[in-house]
Amino acid sequence: MMFLENGLRDHFSLKVRVIMKAAVLLKNKNKLSILDDLEIPRLKKGQVLVKLAYSGVCHSQLMEVRGLRGIDKFIPHLLGHEGSGVVIKIGPQVKKVKKGDFVILGWIKGNGYDAGGCVFSSKKLNCNINAGAVTTFSQYSVVSENRITIKPKKLPLDISVLFGCALLTGSGMIINDIKPQKGSNIAIFGLGGIGMSALIALKLFNCKKIIAIDVSETKLNLARSLGATHIINSNIQDPIDLIKNKICKKEGLQYSVEASGKVKVIEQAFEAIMSNGGKCYFASHPEHGKKISLDPHQLISGKKIFGSWGGGSFPDKDIPILAKLYLNGKLPLEKLLGKKYSLERINEALDDLEKNEIGRPLIVIDSSI
Repeated sequence: MMFLENGLRDHFSLKVRVIMKAAVLLKNKNKLSILDDLEIPRLKKGQVLVKLAYSGVCHSQLMEVRGLRGIDKFIPHLLGHEGSGVVIKIGPQVKKVKKGDFVILGWIKGNGYDAGGCVFSSKKLNCNINAGAVTTFSQYSVVSENRITIKPKKLPLDISVLFGCALLTGSGMIINDIKPQKGSNIAIFGLGGIGMSALIALKLFNCKKIIAIDVSETKLNLARSLGATHIINSNIQDPIDLIKNKICKKEGLQYSVEASGKVKVIEQAFEAIMSNGGKCYFASHPEHGKKISLDPHQLISGKKIFGSWGGGSFPDKDIPILAKLYLNGKLPLEKLLGKKYSLERINEALDDLEKNEIGRPLIVIDSSI
């Protein structure tokens, strides 16, 4: 097998067969399979070939692998929706990037042509492997033009992974959706990549009380160092009781952000906010078929609940803004990166994420880029 850029450059003109290694979901509720013979398809209109440096892993992929997203009609397929790398080749009519550009890959649509997915092939399995508009659990990715953004200068490639999903969603909820008023109180339920990203964005606002809720003492201690004024281990203490009767007894809780992906926690985040104006935001996607249950009287009492699609972010606009904040020392993103894994150890990363042992796992695909 060869992974030379020369081979990739000539692939479309000389019809050289270029193959790559990838983690593939062959069957629900099974571990990902590492295949080393996926043939890269010809680029179509609006597609970009990227050599990946890093990929993130989030609960969305964990839910897919565990079969908790309902019927998956695209199996077998690639996964991953946040990464960083360098452009190797552009397809017809691509104008946003050129060969040699360092880029961020993410699931939130930005400028550019919406090219959709593609199909790889495996000779060993004698089958096709589906891929969406962006996938990152592989050495190379064929990406839709509107799912990539040029990486801001000086932004490290490993940190850049956070800009593909976690940061845009979590910080976006704070900056774009909530815009908390000075002196207000806010609670973050769930301290994964999205919850932590929401927490660090609060450094840009003058909130009075910032409450972090999780079941991991390690994450809670990190939250404290990142600016949380109060921490609650929900395995030990009742967050609703503490927020309503102790921490925010006088002023009430104006805002809550739910980022755990659990139905019960969405209900808790809504329960915790004050009547007559309290707002609950969530961007998590619980297990397929699960429903949240809310007391209608709380709704007519003035509480509001909002779903947030990617934190209301637009990558081409928000990535440069957030990168500048990071480079100016206002967003300590290094603290959000979790343990590093090779692509071959991606199932270990998923297991650790499921055990709530780590924050945002980082898959190191090619750190030499």
